[in-house]
Amino acid sequence: MDLNQILNYYLKVVKSFNVFTGRARRSEYWYFILVNWIFTIALSSAGGFLGLGFISTVYAIVMIVPGIAGGVRRMHDVGKSGWYLLIPIYNLILAVTDGDKGDNAYGPDPKA
Repeated sequence: MDLNQILNYYLKVVKSFNVFTGRARRSEYWYFILVNWIFTIALSSAGGFLGLGFISTVYAIVMIVPGIAGGVRRMHDVGKSGWYLLIPIYNLILAVTDGDKGDNAYGPDPKA
């Protein structure tokens, strides 16, 4: 997978920050998490170096809603309600589980 595709997954989640319906593939969700962590670490380092430590905090606050929306769509992909995102450990198991094949109650298969 190339960097362009990874960034496209990240941007897809960010652009869908207000969409809590539908389904999200594992790759979409986990590449968003990866790029989000990289940006957080980079902003934290740059902010510390430049004396602007608050910049990583602002970024983290801005990314809360897209992260939750992406997580809810990920739970939908495995056929669960978005509320399962609130259950520790089990939500991680669901997030790494392959999504339902074909349509489910939350929408069409995003792999199709």
